[in-house]
Amino acid sequence: MANEARNGNGAPAQQGPQIRALGQYIKDFSFENPNAPRSLQPQTTSPPINVQVNVNAKQLAPNDFEIELKLEGGAGEGANVLFNFELSYCGVFQLVDIPEQQKHPVVMIECPRLLFPFARQIVADAVSNGGFPPFLLNPIDFGALYQQRMQEQNATASTVVS
Repeated sequence: MANEARNGNGAPAQQGPQIRALGQYIKDFSFENPNAPRSLQPQTTSPPINVQVNVNAKQLAPNDFEIELKLEGGAGEGANVLFNFELSYCGVFQLVDIPEQQKHPVVMIECPRLLFPFARQIVADAVSNGGFPPFLLNPIDFGALYQQRMQEQNATASTVVS
């Protein structure tokens, strides 16, 4: 007999809503140090840092989703670029016992939140291995990003309807 969780009556215990990570992987990654070795010299001023974050989802099966966390950024600008990176880090997640109306927020908030620490480490390692001081991305509020995206879609929809 399989090792199943049982309640006090011997029946299988209800697990409740779950997010199962079935796999995670780098789908695409690029790191550029276009001005090396000049860019590796000590800098007199802090270069401007830019980071863009995007989340995409693709439904693979009724409860399985591929989530793409796309991070793009770099330090410096124009002729003084120190480094640039682009990372597409993905995970396949299975949603169990999550009501249909809650799936979209879970897919767009919770799944990328679970992927972020791994993507952050990949970027940090690449920047460090590129010869630069450690570069740690600040935590991302995926809930706020989701709300912003929903507001933009609602504004676009109301403009089209008008």
